[in-house]
Amino acid sequence: MSVLITGANGFVGRQLVLRLLEKGAIASRRISHLLLLDAKLDGFAQDPRLRLHKGSITDAALIRRVLADGIDVVFHLVSVPGGAAEQDYGLGYQVNLLASLELFDQLRQQSRPAVLVYASSVAVYGAALPARMDESAPTCPQLSYGAHKLMVETALCDLARRGEVDGRALRLPGIVARPPQANGLRSAFMSDLLHAYAAGQSYVCPVAPEATAWWMSALCCVNNLIHAAELPAGQHRPRVATARAALVDGAGP
Repeated sequence: MSVLITGANGFVGRQLVLRLLEKGAIASRRISHLLLLDAKLDGFAQDPRLRLHKGSITDAALIRRVLADGIDVVFHLVSVPGGAAEQDYGLGYQVNLLASLELFDQLRQQSRPAVLVYASSVAVYGAALPARMDESAPTCPQLSYGAHKLMVETALCDLARRGEVDGRALRLPGIVARPPQANGLRSAFMSDLLHAYAAGQSYVCPVAPEATAWWMSALCCVNNLIHAAELPAGQHRPRVATARAALVDGAGP
């Protein structure tokens, strides 16, 4: 089977690549080709299963070339982070919304529906979330990032309803601990806090003492993404799942 990862050079993407190469299969189907799509693709191991496609997800012609031989499973991870998307609306609009819709439109034209796992976000719910909730909670995004994620979810569910893709969306929380570098994430302080704690350093947290946040380890995130891809067709209701409700090895708020 052929598997595509968009945003393969990202924090989660690189770990997903390693896990899939190690695992070698999805739902007992052997991975023959693992296609990686990102603007930069450096430092990946030499493996005959890997196919590297450097370029922007906004390039429709590049997407067409990547999908030319058919794809069985897609992990759509690439996005402009929330803070960066809020500062540059046009960039977020092009990458997070239009590029996703273009990818979906090209996938729906395949002769056989691909399993499409979309990395959405709890940002679709907005702020002040209750301690316990699920995907039946009302959505009220307060950032363009969350609004675009919700729009793409809607498109995904519609194409799944039509039988043109086998769509599964995970509303992921903050993934920790990311490398300590500027990345445009408003939630970057979550990882910075953990790095400071591990180093025994003091840290001034930019949120109120009573604030809460949902965290998930990168390993847990990768396992959840693969778990979503391995769900039997037609058995993954709801198609959109809050990551906390889809945990494989546990996480909490």
